[in-house]
Amino acid sequence: MRSDFSVTSGVFEANRARGAVRFDVHARDGVTRRGVLHESGSLRVRFPSPESDGLSGVFVNTAGGIAGGDSFDIDITAGQGSRLTLTTAAAEKVYRAPGAAARLGVGLKVDEGAHLAWLPQETILFDRAKIHRRFDIALDENASLLLCEIVVFGRTAMGERMEQGEFVDRWRLRRGGRLVFAETIRLDGNIGAKLDRSAVAKGGAAIGTALIVPGDETLIERLREASDAFSGEVGISAWNGFAMARFCAQDAARLRADMMAVLARTGATLPRLWLN
Repeated sequence: MRSDFSVTSGVFEANRARGAVRFDVHARDGVTRRGVLHESGSLRVRFPSPESDGLSGVFVNTAGGIAGGDSFDIDITAGQGSRLTLTTAAAEKVYRAPGAAARLGVGLKVDEGAHLAWLPQETILFDRAKIHRRFDIALDENASLLLCEIVVFGRTAMGERMEQGEFVDRWRLRRGGRLVFAETIRLDGNIGAKLDRSAVAKGGAAIGTALIVPGDETLIERLREASDAFSGEVGISAWNGFAMARFCAQDAARLRADMMAVLARTGATLPRLWLN
């Protein structure tokens, strides 16, 4: 006879959310339109309105958040000459996980002359949340990319803080088939104590990254002109043909403001959902 714990664990596992979105976009006569779209499980993407040249998509997780053992996969191709901007309908919440970590995989392919802007709203990790996330990005030499991610450790607006949990974030960027950026961040165990360390976050509860391709020293100088307005810590650099800005702040609102100040200097158009 199985124990009550075994039965509960089996029921919990059987009710894990699964979701996948896969689609491509293409340009014709200077206008970007969606190609084949595949959706499954609780993950959806919507294209709210036609645009003169580019296309905007909004991801919706009908599961209402991410819990331990959930699995989501996103696979997107921006075809030659297309322009695509992606965001989320709301901040994504990752809830406490008593067992296995949640998993999120994102694959982005950007063809010659195409531009892709990945601009989701922030990801909020609740105390004892566990998530493994990966980005696999393949760019043509003549493609461009703007990829921004914000992670918040606890609902700071509610006075909450993430103390324990697991966050693994793996990024791989290839340009013209050559690996130009590889990084894996791992925070586990007593995350709150680690964030308190001066060499980690100095007590900050929100971190962010903006990856800009192509990027050079000219762009870096333009981004640094916004430094007087920063309320958190921001580091900006360029190498291997791309630019990167790193953010750390006491809360999500301050970090978002710093991120927006940097993005404004890139000439990016922010999704309207960011401004609500």
